[in-house]
Amino acid sequence: MSIEIKGCHMRIATAITALFLSAAAATLGGCSQKHSGVITIDGSDTVYPLSKAMADAFHQSDPGVKFNIQFSGTGGGFRKFCAGRVDIQDASRPINVAEAAQCKANHVEYIEVPVAFDSLSVVVNPKNTFVDCLTVQELKTIWEPAAEAKINNWQQVRASFPSQPLVLFGPGRNSGTFDYFTLAIVGDQSSSRDDYTKSEDYTVVERGVESDPGALGYFGYAYYKANKDRLKLLAIDSGHGCVQPSPQTVVHNTYRPLSRPLLLYVSVAASPRSGVREFVKSYLDLSSAGMVSKVGYVPLPPEALTVQNSRFEQGVTGSALGGHGSVTDIMYGWFNTDDEETAKDLLVQ
Repeated sequence: MSIEIKGCHMRIATAITALFLSAAAATLGGCSQKHSGVITIDGSDTVYPLSKAMADAFHQSDPGVKFNIQFSGTGGGFRKFCAGRVDIQDASRPINVAEAAQCKANHVEYIEVPVAFDSLSVVVNPKNTFVDCLTVQELKTIWEPAAEAKINNWQQVRASFPSQPLVLFGPGRNSGTFDYFTLAIVGDQSSSRDDYTKSEDYTVVERGVESDPGALGYFGYAYYKANKDRLKLLAIDSGHGCVQPSPQTVVHNTYRPLSRPLLLYVSVAASPRSGVREFVKSYLDLSSAGMVSKVGYVPLPPEALTVQNSRFEQGVTGSALGGHGSVTDIMYGWFNTDDEETAKDLLVQ
């Protein structure tokens, strides 16, 4: 199989692949037409495990199509995508103004395709016995720029916590997860303290939290799910009590403000090419829900899959999410409508 992955993600990718290969035959086995060529995908480390699983499934049914899948963070991926170097961009936040301008300057048109929801997760070391839930304000106290070189002990976060070093791990500035988290928690996208261990490779974050009893980090739920025996998941209190990230709390819109959509951006120039259209449509098929759930994300509602499949088939270009980067409080049913004005009225920037 000619699917390129980065070595440090082998554990999560291999586990997901094993779960899906039998499902792939049932899902795609009815396709009689075979395709060929190489599909290049880059971008979000959060979306990477899902794209890897979908690519494995598609390749088993249609082995002539090969995939080159990389992850350089949502921001890093958009730089390549808008330069015309990538067919599909994985994104954990919507495209922003500068990225859209770069795409326009390079005559790169794109179709925005929502594919799942994530419950962005805050984790600590499993030896941490004193914290099960943090408020949004406490997270802001930890991560805002004013905390740099000042907030370095758990007791500074909450007086009842023990005096223990607070050690932070998180995504770097090329990450869409970084952009979304800073908007949702600090209140200003990309506004964060800088004195923490950062990486667009979330296995670095996972291993850092796992190795230090005083550690705290954040990333997409799939990375917690793949390492749940080595991490402790925290509930978040946004003013209505402590809520754990889960499919149920995403669907019921109670895991706020850290529930968010995951997206693909498909190059219009690449979409007619052999295999590209079919691969994207496999993402929007009802049968993909099992794969999305196994990875650790929440499938779109059937109504949303129907609407988004229609938009993709019609080649609707641009962003329905404002084109300003991260957007908080996108409700689970938001993608059920193809009415642009109604959808935009629901946005909370």
